[in-house]
Amino acid sequence: MPQDISQITTPSVLIKAKMAYTLWLTMIATFPKIYRYTLGGRVEGYFLDLLELVFISIYLTPEQKVSKLSEAIAKLEGVKFFLQLSLENKCISKIKYLELSQQLCEIGRMLYGWKKGLEKKLPSYKTGENSKFRSTTR
Repeated sequence: MPQDISQITTPSVLIKAKMAYTLWLTMIATFPKIYRYTLGGRVEGYFLDLLELVFISIYLTPEQKVSKLSEAIAKLEGVKFFLQLSLENKCISKIKYLELSQQLCEIGRMLYGWKKGLEKKLPSYKTGENSKFRSTTR
């Protein structure tokens, strides 16, 4: 059952992700026009998906959160990848890249920590029942 929004505090990882997105918005404004809607749009899309997944995770059960957090981590990796492409194609300065990359690394640590903490609390993850890589032979 969804929780009452007034009882929920905003997780620090969501606050950090919003701050990183705000920095990205200042960077996209100076993107070369030829890349703004292709490469820049791709970074933008991954960023918005990341924010959405983290936001949705607040309202889910612990079991559902693990899955959404895995998706959020994948989106974060997408942001990092396309941001690196942006740097390599000289769409952003090295200074801005480093500034945003530091924030993204911190967000990654927070997401991995949140996911790992949930996995430790859930009995199904402690016993390995949800492992995709478990052996099928016994």
